[in-house]
Amino acid sequence: MADLSLNLTKSVRPKWLDRVVYLVLAAAAATAILVTGGIVLSLIFETLRFLEKVPLSDFLFGLEWSPQTAIRADQVGAAGSFGAIPLINGTLLISAIAMLVATPLGLTSAIYLSEYASKSARDWIKPALEILAGIPTVVYGFFAALTVAPFIRWTGGEMGLEVASESALAAGIVMGIMIVPLISSLSDDVINAVPQSLRDASLGLGATRSETIRKAVLPAALPGISGSLLLAASRAIGETMIVLMAAGLAARLTVNPLEAVTTITVQIVALLTGDQEFDSAKTLSAFALGLLLFILTLALNTIALGIVRKYREQYD
Repeated sequence: MADLSLNLTKSVRPKWLDRVVYLVLAAAAATAILVTGGIVLSLIFETLRFLEKVPLSDFLFGLEWSPQTAIRADQVGAAGSFGAIPLINGTLLISAIAMLVATPLGLTSAIYLSEYASKSARDWIKPALEILAGIPTVVYGFFAALTVAPFIRWTGGEMGLEVASESALAAGIVMGIMIVPLISSLSDDVINAVPQSLRDASLGLGATRSETIRKAVLPAALPGISGSLLLAASRAIGETMIVLMAAGLAARLTVNPLEAVTTITVQIVALLTGDQEFDSAKTLSAFALGLLLFILTLALNTIALGIVRKYREQYD
């Protein structure tokens, strides 16, 4: 009888422990979902309050951003302009410059590491590249403001160009350097995942190594590379400190990279800095910008994850 009781205890205890582990893991997953849902709901709630004061069409299609409004009714200048187009333009302009800088650097470094570098070279080059990802963005901002921006202004002056002290070009170049490790690391993993048999078949047909990479490896890895580029683009869109320190706060509708512009994230920081009246359209506009940025980055991440998932299904 005692042996039977001992056996029952041994058989029941693992199930009880499994149940506890399951509940803990489920609670952790539910917490993450609830936090995300709470963030989204708070943005939606405050955005709806903002839209009670400013029409949606004025916000999405307005060409002027000047959120300075009066807190009291007896103050002058209570109107304000809340057109998000200049902010979207500045965000896309700086992100485009960053991607133009990071894409060739990241892809070529990934190709070298995966196809040409020896094991010893790879062992120290890849960690050195990934150190860039660990540098705080405020340090990149100092580098952009104190080194890159003055150099661009001096070079432009020598060429007879008028360059602002803060420019989209300076912010975009430094932001591109910052996201190089992201593109390089993801693309390196994708290229290494291409079956070796594909390379062997190409080389067996008489193709050179460069022809094999260009005509066999890269086309096969293209879906994964595209996903890495979209993830890097979403990272660039959400950057704040570099833009704040190197591109300024001027909301201009321009495509000239030599002029000062601003982005959605920078304006969110500016709107919520200091003492604010949370019933004013000025403060509430920060939540509307946050929801707009959330939707934009969510769309990019969804596209990127969809491309990567399709790629993995092809080669797993």
